[in-house]
Amino acid sequence: MATWNPWHGCKKISPGCANCYVYRRDAEFGKDSSIVTRTSSFDMPVKCNRRNEYKLQLKGEDVYTCMTSDFFLDEADAWRPEAWDIIRRRGDLHFVIITKRIHRFAVGLPEDWGSGYENVTICCTCENQDRADYRLPVFLDLPIKHRTIIHEPMLEQIDIRKYLATGKIEGVTCGGESGPEARICDFAWILDSMEQCVEYDVPFWFKQTGARFKKGNKLYLIDRKDQMSQAQKAGVSYKYG
Repeated sequence: MATWNPWHGCKKISPGCANCYVYRRDAEFGKDSSIVTRTSSFDMPVKCNRRNEYKLQLKGEDVYTCMTSDFFLDEADAWRPEAWDIIRRRGDLHFVIITKRIHRFAVGLPEDWGSGYENVTICCTCENQDRADYRLPVFLDLPIKHRTIIHEPMLEQIDIRKYLATGKIEGVTCGGESGPEARICDFAWILDSMEQCVEYDVPFWFKQTGARFKKGNKLYLIDRKDQMSQAQKAGVSYKYG
């Protein structure tokens, strides 16, 4: 797995953004996360070594793209065409783009996009039912070859059965919220999402518990280093990997 951040900084637009980890980390260095800047690693996927070979070489792994911003942020409109060109040039890599701005997907879309690039997965974030019902109808109507959904931070139980029933969703990920101000993630919500995925035979991944994890009537405070391993130990992921 690799991470490529062509730009940094973002604007909060929905409840899931309240305790954004980028804002939290930037604050430690006195940095304003709302200021969007192009990064020095903008062209990282196409950088070459002395033998004129791409430095970034991956076999069957993903390149998680724009993890400290949003790929479809309006402040990045001028840079996105060049980023798409880099993605096109690296057809041997698979780029995963996670977004809360699926409504802006078509802005600056490449002329040769057609029904979508084979090497791109678009992951739509839906942290609650309201955002799922706003974003997913838009998401499913777009020309995208590979679609996944992520409920992270998951803020409540979310019913996405009618969206899974379309057969267009290739996977669902759930996870709790990290950080000192983390909101509760209830294991009952995770199990419900898993059951929905099993019902429609869609791969499901319980990624992380979050810092405040409720199971039954008990609330667990879980260290950041243990949140992914504790989720894995739950053994509720379905056909993932």
